[in-house]
Amino acid sequence: MQTLESLSDALETTGDIQSIVRTMKALSSVSIRQYEHAEAAMADYARTVELGLMALLREPGSAGLLLPGGDSGAGREALIVIGSDRGLCGGYNDKITRFARSRMKGGPEVLGVVGARVAARFETDGRRPDAVHTLPGSVEGLASLVQAMIVEIEGWARTGGVGRVWLVHNRREGRISAKPQAHRLLPLPDSYLQKLAQAEWPGRSLPLFRMDPDRLMSWLVQQRLFVVIYRALAEALASEHASRLAAMQAAERNIEERRDDLLQLYRQRRQETITRELLDVVSGYEAVRASD
Repeated sequence: MQTLESLSDALETTGDIQSIVRTMKALSSVSIRQYEHAEAAMADYARTVELGLMALLREPGSAGLLLPGGDSGAGREALIVIGSDRGLCGGYNDKITRFARSRMKGGPEVLGVVGARVAARFETDGRRPDAVHTLPGSVEGLASLVQAMIVEIEGWARTGGVGRVWLVHNRREGRISAKPQAHRLLPLPDSYLQKLAQAEWPGRSLPLFRMDPDRLMSWLVQQRLFVVIYRALAEALASEHASRLAAMQAAERNIEERRDDLLQLYRQRRQETITRELLDVVSGYEAVRASD
């Protein structure tokens, strides 16, 4: 039987947990907006990179460029999976892990993971990732992580014989749901390049450039990689915090129900204690009066 002291301690602990949950809810709400704004801010730069590719592909000699595109990308295949480093986000990591496994039938030969939680799940299945990155704690750390991932992809292509690179991550849909997404980073799809080459130029004249076309194409593709990976990371982190917010909301409801139950039990035990003490007083008084 629980005593008043143990019930009081349980109520205090429940209140502390409730404060922590509310703080995590507030942090997740703020983080969602930050990462959504970061993803939206990259849209203008993405458009600039696309315009550069459009201008380059319209040049008369563009047919002879060493385009890093083509649907027949030869070589090994690499898959990059974006998960999370922190827990308390429901089934966020399980969902992206299942989606990644569904795309790994017969491959890929190279596996890169962003997030320790997803890396642990792959290791449990006997598939040790070839590279593991940790997620930044704020928007300011996204750019350096993207640069490190691009350098790693280039290393896979040069020394590992990787010709096809895919990226999978969760994207927020609605308020709390997360839906897995897949992007082909390399090679650039032929359909995408043809769409850019045939798109109408927004101005009256095409821009001029003096850089070597092959070097310019390589730089533009690298910038496109930067944009796609950056936006994928921002979307994944916003989705992670949305999942955590939903989990904390459910936890808060459970804590409130538990606190109400404890409070009701505490009041019941307190009333029983008061009643018992009153009965002891009355019994003592009656015993003393009877003896007198």
